[in-house]
Amino acid sequence: MARRGNPPRRQRSLPPLPEMRRVEVGPDGYDYDVRAVAASRAMKTYRCPGCDHEIKPGTAHLVVWPADLGESAVDDRRHWHTACWSNRATRGPTRTWS
Repeated sequence: MARRGNPPRRQRSLPPLPEMRRVEVGPDGYDYDVRAVAASRAMKTYRCPGCDHEIKPGTAHLVVWPADLGESAVDDRRHWHTACWSNRATRGPTRTWS
């Protein structure tokens, strides 16, 4: 008896990922682009300006930069813990510069 072959499965196209970027108003009144970084994509160590602690590789966090500079603001990007960015209006500076 001959084996019946299954037809090849069609690969379903996945829906596009939701945009992980948003614009928020900072405590200084300026607009900031905010983009979430998944833990699986966080490969480097950064220092959070909100708490002055390190953001270790493998930790989900946010990347924030001034909205008026667009995507070209590479030097102005800052990596924040999600909770630190959410509570930024109630925090003072964590580091004093001499």
